[in-house]
Order: sequence, then structure tokens, then C-alpha cells
Amino acid sequence: MTKQGQIADADIVSDSVLERLEWKVGAQLGLHNGVAPSGAYVERVELPIPPLDPFCWLRSQDSATRIYWSPRDRDLQVAAVGVADRCSCPPPGDPDRLRRHLAPILSAADPNIRYYGGLRFDQMMHREDRWAPFGAYSFVLPRFELRTDSDGTRIACNLFLPRDREESTEVFRQIRELDLGHAAVAGHVPIPVSRRVRPDRGTWRDMVQWALNAFKRSNLDKVVFARVTEFGFDEELNAVDLLERLRSVTPNCFHFCFQHSGSPAFVGASPERLFRRRGLRIESEAVAGTRPRGRSQAHDARLLRELLQSEKERWEHEYVRISLREEMGPLAEHLELDAEPSELRLATKRHLISRMHATLQPGVTTLDVLAALHPTPAVGGYGLKEAMDAIREHEPFDRGWYAGPIGWIGSDAAEFTVGIRSGLVAMNRLFLYAGAGIVEGSTPDAEWDELEQKIVDFTGVLGLNGQLQDVRD
Repeated sequence: MTKQGQIADADIVSDSVLERLEWKVGAQLGLHNGVAPSGAYVERVELPIPPLDPFCWLRSQDSATRIYWSPRDRDLQVAAVGVADRCSCPPPGDPDRLRRHLAPILSAADPNIRYYGGLRFDQMMHREDRWAPFGAYSFVLPRFELRTDSDGTRIACNLFLPRDREESTEVFRQIRELDLGHAAVAGHVPIPVSRRVRPDRGTWRDMVQWALNAFKRSNLDKVVFARVTEFGFDEELNAVDLLERLRSVTPNCFHFCFQHSGSPAFVGASPERLFRRRGLRIESEAVAGTRPRGRSQAHDARLLRELLQSEKERWEHEYVRISLREEMGPLAEHLELDAEPSELRLATKRHLISRMHATLQPGVTTLDVLAALHPTPAVGGYGLKEAMDAIREHEPFDRGWYAGPIGWIGSDAAEFTVGIRSGLVAMNRLFLYAGAGIVEGSTPDAEWDELEQKIVDFTGVLGLNGQLQDVRD
């Protein structure tokens, strides 16, 4: 078949699916059967479709809101566009507002209905306008979702009622403009032309030394200081293209992209689960302590032994284990934590990991678990108040959603990763974030090297081999 014939067939399939989707949506809106339930609720219309790559589909959509989500340990991919409903709040955040908005909607919702979003690392801080569209938190019920897994590919339209019944003309317009037949292929990812870091290496040494001194005179036992690396490009960087490349080289990670109303896009490949909820069952984990992968099998084995035997790395990890027990204990009827940490192996690095399984007490909500677990000592510190105060005082940039909870909330389930190994794509600039846990025994140079290692997946995708030096304004 010629290429023109394939395109024509794709158009026919697309038109057929969209016609069926429009009819089913009309039925839900009460336009075909006269049924018009009252009260605020969400309905979902879903159809199976021929296989379609989520990244290609996402690129082909004309929407200011784009979302991508794939979990670490399953073959599920979700691409979503548009907004059926949104709950957001500028800093400082109001968690009760989020609870009031989501609780009545999700209490009777289809289990497949999910609000996707995230929260700032620090709800009280807002220094940089580029993070303003993300708010203290923002959760979106997408208008359209493409889900693909081992069972096939499905397209769904979410309806927020009764509002969408009153705006049915706009809903139908969005369906007709949805593209299911012209999947856009990936563009190239440009090579950066400039690099700038905050803090610089001299300031970083001062920050680490401050922390080492503070451990001796305060309740602070660990603080996670971070750095932002700003890359400049001669052309605009496409967040979807970047994430697709990143996903191909970072197996065993959560992958995400959130872009609201044409704002900068927050993308990442995080190895760390904050928690997964299924009914009253909770899975979480302590992830802290880092070593790179080796150049050979023998080198790799030596680096693993170093990680498992390092007193400094084990103490850094232990603070996260202690915090898991302290924070989840009051919420759980039963809690189990690995007796010893093991290895979480990634493509270019490895971490210590301890897995936790718990059964929640009846009545404990997903937002209760979020409030208890964030921020973990893996991204904040131990002696949490002192650590947060130190981060606010010493870090010369706004973390925004970096190191915050990123994921989704459903009626009786939820899943969140920690938004690390992440970056903000803003037209022709990319801001990469990385942090290092400072404890007794840390040295400024070793922690600086760890920061460089933690962005190597991104820099590899960008085509860098360490040749780009710092360029300051």
C-alpha cells in the first residue's frame, strides 16, 4: 500500500472512532436519551482503538495542556490533553481546598477516573515566575486520555457534569478536533550552547561546610541541598521529544510530563516511589544513598560493595527509613519495612532501597498519606524543620515542583513518585535539578560529583560528553 493509502486508511479509522466517541458522549450528556442526572460528578466514555504510540499522539494534538505518565514497574503509558476539571491553588497552598474539591467527586467515581498533577516541594516558597502556572499544587482531570498497556490501546473522554452538559457545544468541538490519524514523529533534540549552575562550586562548598557545622550545634542530622543547571539552546526545545528520548535510556523509572496552558513543561525520569495506594494497602520505600554504575562487570560489582558497606551512605539511607516508620506508623494498622536495604539498580546509577508495606486505618485518605510522607528525608532532610529552614536560606533558586509529589489520585487508589531527576523545559532553556544528602562524613567535592552524576541521563540525551563548560551571564 502506498503512503497516501495508509494515510487515507488512518483517516477513515480516526473518523469512525471519533463519530462513535461523539455519539457516546452525547448519550452521557443526555442529548440522546433524555437522561440528565443532577449534582457534580464525573463520567468517562472509553473506546478501544488500533495501536497508537502515546508520544506520537501527544505531539499531534493542538492543546495547551499536555500530560504524560508511566509507572516504574508496569507497561502502562498514559498521554492526556485538555482539561475537563482542574483544582489548583497559588502558594501558599490550602490542602483543605484540594480535599473539598476532590473528595465528593472521587467518592462515587469510576475507578478509571484519575486527577493527574503534583505539588511544590515547599508550599510556602515562591521565588520564580516560571513556576507560577504550576501553583502550590495543580490536579487536572484531562478531557482526553490515551492509555496503552498489555491489553491494548484505548481513548477516553472525561466529562465533568453538570458543567459539560451546559457547555456541550464546546465538548463536541474538542472531540471533532482530536487527532487520531496523523501521529507526529519525533523531532530532533538540539545540543545546548550554554551551561550555568546555581549555586556555583565555591558557594556549594560553603553550603556543605555550613551543614557539617550545623550537625554539631543543632537538631539537624541531614539536609538535602540541591543545584539547578540551566542549559541554553539556539532553538526551542520540545518537551515531548526530550521525554521520549529520556524514557528510552532510563528503564525502571517513573516518567512524567506536565504542561499547563502553554506554560513551561516539567519532565522527569524518577526512580523513587513516594507511595502507591490500593484500597487500604500502601506501598512506599526509602531511597537514599547513591553510586554510579561501573565501566565493567568487575568495576560495577566493586561500586555495589562500596554502596552497601559505606557508613555514610547507610546513615543517609537510615534517616529515610526512620522517617517512614515515624510518619506512617500513626496512620497504619500494620506496617512492614525491609530489615536491611538492598540495591535499586538503574541504567547509569544505583541506590539503596528499603521497601515498606502497610495497611491503613479506616478513614485515612490519600491526602493524609501525602501530607505525612512529603517531604521525605531523601529530598528534605532529618530534623525536618531545621532542614527546610536551611534549604530556604541557602538555596539560591526556586525548586518549584522539583522533589515534590508527582502522580495521580483516583477514587480508591493513587500513585505518586518523588519528582527528582527532573527538569523544567521553558522554550529555549532547560533547567535541570539535582540534590545530594549531606550528613556527617559528607565532603563538598564528592557531593558535587554526585550532582553531576544525577543529571547524566539528561545530558546524555542532549548529546553532551562533558565538553560544555560553565557559561555565566
